[in-house]
Amino acid sequence: MSANLRALRRRILTPGISATSLDVRGFHKKSPAAQELLETVGRHFLEGYGHAVEVRTTAELEDRLERLPTRFRGFAYEGAAMGATVLDALPGSRGNRLAGLLAGRGRDHVYMAYVGIGWAMARLPRPLWPDLSRTDPLIRWLVLDGYGFHQAYFKTGKYVHGQYEDPRFAWSWGSPSYARRAVDQGIGRALWFVAGTEPDLAATLIEKFPEGRRADLFSGTGLAAAYACGAEEAELAQLARRAGPYLRQLQQGAAFAAEAREKAGLTVAATEVAVGALCGISPAEAAALCRATRPAGPPAPDGSGYEKWRQDIAAAFVSREEK
Repeated sequence: MSANLRALRRRILTPGISATSLDVRGFHKKSPAAQELLETVGRHFLEGYGHAVEVRTTAELEDRLERLPTRFRGFAYEGAAMGATVLDALPGSRGNRLAGLLAGRGRDHVYMAYVGIGWAMARLPRPLWPDLSRTDPLIRWLVLDGYGFHQAYFKTGKYVHGQYEDPRFAWSWGSPSYARRAVDQGIGRALWFVAGTEPDLAATLIEKFPEGRRADLFSGTGLAAAYACGAEEAELAQLARRAGPYLRQLQQGAAFAAEAREKAGLTVAATEVAVGALCGISPAEAAALCRATRPAGPPAPDGSGYEKWRQDIAAAFVSREEK
């Protein structure tokens, strides 16, 4: 395919940049700086997506992604994984774009890449959903985190303000009941964007959900608050107070964010502030905690292994404070 045709494919397949505008989305605007941050996240996501559907090779895609700013590069890999998944689903595709990304530099960005796969699933008909048999069975649930984020981000009235939960949602890789929990983790992450990085508003939105869903929602919000950032130390302390009985889940999400950034070499000053405020330790220490508690051996397919990992991370924060 010629360069002109690839550029045309990019223009046709890539969503418009206006889709990331807080005004278009109707999200809260805490401040001009917070608005600029969240919209910049969206622009880099779409840039990664666009590169993935335009380039000829994985090497070319990696070269473009690795040139992007450190703070936003993970979001570009997330978008690239979405674009690669969509491209693989098109008629005539060889179906190897996503596999190539995950086998290369995308391995270091696997947390964000899996989330990007979930974005694509939210846009594709179910018969075109990707084959996930070669993905890591422990963290495969992050794909549904991405699916949940997409639904809350683009269908905010239904999934956030209406607290919708699809009673029939299921996928091929595990328990339907845990699948809905993984989706909630993504919805919680999206709430940080819907709230415009305003901790009190994010907590208020969560409190409108049924109590049984709040632990997963706070976990997702903690992940977003420590990965996307956008709040000052005092604001994050307020978020921790508002989490109340779900503080450990909030910290677990923040620890996941630290692991995702540390693994990819993308830790920045804002990560240090957020993880320090929420977890009381550095991103490097939080990432080490995640690795130390990661279960050995193949996990059960029902999600219990992933959930135990999350619980063990949460429990580790209790142990730290009891010492």
